[in-house]
Amino acid sequence: MKIYDLVTPAFLVDLDILEKNIKEAAELARGSGKRLWPMVKTHKSTEIAAMQKAAGAEGFLVGTLFEAERLVEKGFTNVMVAYPVAGKENIGRIVNLAKKARVILSIDCVKAAEQINVALEENGIILEYLIIVDSGLKRFGVLPEDAARLAKELAAYKSLKLIGIATHPGHVYGLGRPEEVKKIAFEEINALKTAAEILEKEGFNLEIIATGSTPTFRHVLEDERINVLRPGNYVFYDSIQVALGVVPFERCAFSVMGTVISNPRPGNLIVDVGSKCLGLDRGAHGISLLKGYGTVVGHPELTLVSLSEEVGKLEVDGKTSLEVGEKIRIIPNHACAACNMTSYLVGFRGEEVERIIEVDMRNGTFRP
Repeated sequence: MKIYDLVTPAFLVDLDILEKNIKEAAELARGSGKRLWPMVKTHKSTEIAAMQKAAGAEGFLVGTLFEAERLVEKGFTNVMVAYPVAGKENIGRIVNLAKKARVILSIDCVKAAEQINVALEENGIILEYLIIVDSGLKRFGVLPEDAARLAKELAAYKSLKLIGIATHPGHVYGLGRPEEVKKIAFEEINALKTAAEILEKEGFNLEIIATGSTPTFRHVLEDERINVLRPGNYVFYDSIQVALGVVPFERCAFSVMGTVISNPRPGNLIVDVGSKCLGLDRGAHGISLLKGYGTVVGHPELTLVSLSEEVGKLEVDGKTSLEVGEKIRIIPNHACAACNMTSYLVGFRGEEVERIIEVDMRNGTFRP
């Protein structure tokens, strides 16, 4: 079957590009002496995680505990949790995971650590953790100069073992010019360097100095202190990454295919791909470089100017050959959000459908 024979909307992944993206990042990390722990929230697929592991990924960074549980269930044994965990129920999930695999926590406040430590003591478990350092996003994390203070406070909790620090330069996604990416990478490197030097001066040993974002990935490869890289979006790339100058559109592996279903007036076409496929994401942190809600492959004259839940409106700049009934592929602005809209991807090569890839880590809630 060819992809253009599929019912729409259809979530597609070009396997040749996917494999190239996975291989390249692994080789770059390995060539710079870095360990690769990719963030799985982009694809939420244990099959793609297996491809990353085969290419050299040492472990995985997760955005949800469900992702961690599914990875461990499938036999993966090295998991980092990107965000702090609190509350009895979710801490209980961490304890259960720790009995089956190596789980590394991320902590940036004492209260959460106190709650976790109580549960660990009750179960006779010691868990490793990273201190989250704020490198400019101002979301999670302590300021670099406060990392040692927090480490000293957390030292009181004997069931928690500090093994390193980590940051995420997410503010790179709020830039107005691609040239500014390198500046964010410098902030990322400098924040970790400052925190590491202060911690080591106070006698703390750091096994892991970790960071991760796809836009800054290449810029931090040569830093001598950073030893763990945790990018996520690189497996697919998307319109945001292209706008930031990270890759050309030819490196975008993920797209949503739709059918033009209406031509209600001159200059407008309607496609059966809406916000429930692409999301309304114009960039997680306010990027201003994007035009529209996705990029139509092979049709630069078209801009996806608005999305309803089930349909999108295309604006035509000049003329187009596209007619009602024809199919188009749309590269999302944010592949991570769009991939979370489906339970499976259709993997293809050329135009031939090859296999189905399950998106089996996307559920994140429990039925009471």
